[in-house]
Amino acid sequence: MTNRWGITVPLAGVPLADHAPVYAALDRAGFTDLWSSEVAGTDAFTPLALAAAWQPRLRLGTAVTPVFTRGPGLLAMSAAALAEAAPGRFALGIGASSPVLVRDWNATPFAEPYRRTRDMLRFLRAALHGETIDHAYDTFTVRRFTLERPPAVPPPVLLAALRPGMLRLAAAEADGVILNWLSADDVPTALAELGQRRPGFQVAARIFVCPTEDAAHARALGRRLITGYLTVPAYAAFHRWLGRDRLLGPMWEAWAAGDRRAASAAVPDEVVDALVLHGSPEACVAQVRRYADHGVDVPVLALLPTPELAAGGPAALAALISRLGPTDGCGHEPH
Repeated sequence: MTNRWGITVPLAGVPLADHAPVYAALDRAGFTDLWSSEVAGTDAFTPLALAAAWQPRLRLGTAVTPVFTRGPGLLAMSAAALAEAAPGRFALGIGASSPVLVRDWNATPFAEPYRRTRDMLRFLRAALHGETIDHAYDTFTVRRFTLERPPAVPPPVLLAALRPGMLRLAAAEADGVILNWLSADDVPTALAELGQRRPGFQVAARIFVCPTEDAAHARALGRRLITGYLTVPAYAAFHRWLGRDRLLGPMWEAWAAGDRRAASAAVPDEVVDALVLHGSPEACVAQVRRYADHGVDVPVLALLPTPELAAGGPAALAALISRLGPTDGCGHEPH
């Protein structure tokens, strides 16, 4: 089994100031990793900075920090500060994000995402090692930038990737790759594009988990998420590449026609069940392990709301965390 087991933080419904006992419970349950996201909730770094202070054993990662919404120098400073706070246990995940987040929410042009991501990757790898950067990249120019506090342990830089071009870039130049919105059975297709992996290269995957036996709730929530995400052009192209044209074609057609309700209704159970894991916590853990079996080094659970959590409050969350944590088959936690 994998010796890494992650979860996306912060958890929904829990204020950041109240996450200290949550992080402690995750550590007790055998989680090794906390990975943040950055969409329209918290930024990627603050939840991890709290974890760095509260839980000195847990490894930390961003999945992902967009390459458009911070300038190169600021992104390097943010990563260096967290690497200094958590030496040797932080990984920086970067990605192109989407036109909605970049252009519509952050008033920044979303142009040439592949080249921007490649350029930021190259800049960050040099800057985080303390180099002075004075270079005209294809998509931006940096003049005489040097980190005043380069981290003693530069963090690995992972690249969020969907299709072959970005996957091959990750394999060639990054320290790892972050996968998202794919089933366990899709993992070999994505990993085949990486070729022979270098020693230390990490494969992380964000996996949506709705731990409830109320299948109607899980599927309704899954349909809303799938309709919201997989109609984004990059994700639509990704799932066409994975071979889901027939299954998701009706959703894309309804979405293009402006009928959001019909688009959601058109998502078949087969797709929901493959991309949004549900069932008892133990059943969800077993499904997550299939990702590890197919080559994922760091499965990262993205916990979705359930009726049980809504009714049970903090006690229900604590109990759920203990049931979602991994063991090595002998009852031992994988730290």
